[in-house]
Amino acid sequence: MTEPHSASAEVAYLSTRDLLERLDDGRLTSTQLVETLLARIEAIDRVGTVVQLNAIAATSPDALAIAQERDDERQKGISRGALHSVPVVIKDNIEAVGLPGLAGSTALISRPTRDAALVTRLRESGAIILASTNLSQWANIRSMRSTSGYSSSAGLVGNPWALDRSAGGSSSGTGAALAGGLAPLGVGTETDGSIVCPASVNGVVGLKPTVGNVPSQHVIPISASQDSPGPMGRSVDDVALFYAVLSASSAPTKIPTPTFAAATNWRTGNPETDRLYDDLVKLLRDGGLRITEREMAMPGEQENNDELTVMLAELVDGMSAYLKDRPGEGVASLADVIAFEDEHRDTEQVYFGHDLFTLAIKTGGCSGATYPEARARNLKWAIDTCLTPGLEGVDVLLAPAYGPSWKSDLAVGGHPGPASCATLAPAIAGWPIMCVPIGLVKDLPVGLALIARAQSEWTLIEAARRIEAVVANQHPMPRPFWKMPSRG
Repeated sequence: MTEPHSASAEVAYLSTRDLLERLDDGRLTSTQLVETLLARIEAIDRVGTVVQLNAIAATSPDALAIAQERDDERQKGISRGALHSVPVVIKDNIEAVGLPGLAGSTALISRPTRDAALVTRLRESGAIILASTNLSQWANIRSMRSTSGYSSSAGLVGNPWALDRSAGGSSSGTGAALAGGLAPLGVGTETDGSIVCPASVNGVVGLKPTVGNVPSQHVIPISASQDSPGPMGRSVDDVALFYAVLSASSAPTKIPTPTFAAATNWRTGNPETDRLYDDLVKLLRDGGLRITEREMAMPGEQENNDELTVMLAELVDGMSAYLKDRPGEGVASLADVIAFEDEHRDTEQVYFGHDLFTLAIKTGGCSGATYPEARARNLKWAIDTCLTPGLEGVDVLLAPAYGPSWKSDLAVGGHPGPASCATLAPAIAGWPIMCVPIGLVKDLPVGLALIARAQSEWTLIEAARRIEAVVANQHPMPRPFWKMPSRG
């Protein structure tokens, strides 16, 4: 299938910089831009359309009114900030007035929303909150059998490259919306892999910042030690602009050329993806970048089990605190959520249950017996055994992220297929990780993971910018192919 909505395609795929230039010189108004994107959403995202991307959970009822305000301000020479008039989508586990903030669950439908701190920053910068995006329900912490991109409140997200393939998770809708041209910028959240995965399989750029650098107030939580909202876009430049607003920071005047270590043993297991990674490392080295090779510590059963224990224990405490603080009446603890989903199993448990929620209750939360030792062991492995040696003498660690997207399957569950372990150690440590596209495998995008020390986002962004330039010169990424599901 070719581009499914040619009337909006030119505007839909403009970079943020190009949009701002057109808005500033009068070739485009905020109102025209928002109308075009809303028309595109209506034409290709909704259930019943030919494509049914299903990336959008809800559109903002005041998006057009805000766009008119931005036009009026521009006419008067007023600019609110770096994103004045730029439409932005946010993941549905982030609260914003006028949007559902459900984390994909019907348990929260009756609860009003507030503006999360990061949404306030976006509005103050002049951004227009266009819509919220569908996600893996409860950010993929509900069941070991969950299908990435599926939620009870909004259904299953498709992938613009091939509609029967997964859009990854848990920031599924954000990745698919950006790749599909529904918005230029989107906010995802990541605990372990939830920005990197959808960035990789949708062919976009994503950054999970150091935990705490982007505020998480009024964001539905999993793990206080690992959760971070982060910027996603179609280019490194767009993500850099977006990160500056979300983090209330600015890039240093001069960033030295980063040095790199390429992980030799963090592989996806998909031969073509791993070969593409090896070829890219050679290209980067031939282009003058300093890249050493490094064998990395591999996680075992203990490390994976400890991370799960930590996430589930922090979930019990964090979710209960969040639910008690959210306005309105309804579920006030994780135990209440379990009871609600049991009572409404025809809606909430059509394809899978909440086995991880049940396990979380059994941990006893952060005051339970298993949490302190699991967290201490996890941190020691991630920082002392893995990341510190891996980054010794260099700025950025490289590894393949994910192989090509897998087919979504609600009957048996749809967790990722080929994937490296690159997200695990930085997730545990709370350090930043980024993903940039590096090419196509069987007409599906695959990405590169870049990891740096805590508070090194601008170094990471500079590294990603240099890699993006090499990839663009070698084999520039096309727009998505919109392949329809095969019949029979």
